[in-house]
Amino acid sequence: MPASDPANPQPTVVAEGLTKHYRVGDKQPGLFGTLRHFVKRKYRNIEAVREVSFTVAPGEVVGFLGPNGAGKTTAIKMLTGLIAPTSGRAEVLGFTPFDRKPGLLRQLTLVMGNKQQLMWDLPAWDTYRVNAAVYGIPHDEANRRVKAFAELLELEKELTQPVRKLSLGQRMKAELIAALLHHPRVLFLDEPTLGLDVNAQTAVREFLRAYNAEHGASVLLTSHYMADVTALCERVIVINHGRILYDGTLAGVVERFAPYRQVTLDLEQPVEAVVLAGFGEIEEHTGQTARLLVQRAALTATVERALSELPVLDLTIGDPPIEEVIAKLFASGEEDQDDRGYPENQENAEKEAAA
Repeated sequence: MPASDPANPQPTVVAEGLTKHYRVGDKQPGLFGTLRHFVKRKYRNIEAVREVSFTVAPGEVVGFLGPNGAGKTTAIKMLTGLIAPTSGRAEVLGFTPFDRKPGLLRQLTLVMGNKQQLMWDLPAWDTYRVNAAVYGIPHDEANRRVKAFAELLELEKELTQPVRKLSLGQRMKAELIAALLHHPRVLFLDEPTLGLDVNAQTAVREFLRAYNAEHGASVLLTSHYMADVTALCERVIVINHGRILYDGTLAGVVERFAPYRQVTLDLEQPVEAVVLAGFGEIEEHTGQTARLLVQRAALTATVERALSELPVLDLTIGDPPIEEVIAKLFASGEEDQDDRGYPENQENAEKEAAA
């Protein structure tokens, strides 16, 4: 690999025109459809990921967002070398992931919230010892790392219990220790807080933030919990139907895709909805409280008119929640797409293609 320039560090993750197609059987339902599929099989192509390009800088934490079936997991599997792209280029730390070179595998990790690597009937410590042997980590150093991680996650006592006896949150914390034991430089996190309660989610976020700060690791994070994204990421990539809709700052999502502000009115007396509608789009109206969506360009004039024409006791202005903005962005992506037979679950497409 070429020597890196400290003043201009090379990206740790590079995706250039990444594309993944699956060829799957197209079978009609019922007995006749099954017999016809057996005799004369028809196929269709599914474009799971289309011309995806982005980079991740050293130490950067990037949110990778999209609805179910958007292509997030497929893209991550290509970047970690689990599947090969149909076309395009993937590069992580200067390596081609699908070559699965030991030099790369020792420096990255993949955590999936719905998968586990811990041995079910044994304590987590036994998995850690196996992982330490695989990565060539000396016994004393492995113990030191596990204890340091366990202390951060408040998990010291649970590591000696069989994994099957741990709660979901405890298992996820133990999974993170296993995944980070070798101190990887690149983390691919696919729904790491899936199904966890609020306290466990917070603990996982704080742990990931601390790891990123201490080791300068690059992180590509997918999550349906926007609290994960807002707590950890300054930049987000939004993907839908396999193509990127947005790549930029988290704040920029609101500025670009929410051309309105939320205006909340506390009124001295109830006001009819038909009157409030003249000031903006009514998002919520209960009793003497109303929340309106007002175009940014008309905000000043609308607020001045509301204060003069309505019995306003209090007025607050804010941006819409990021969850709403992302949801609208997904919806706009749906409208822009033609019907190409995208599956609801990309993993099902992978299994069908492999069958």
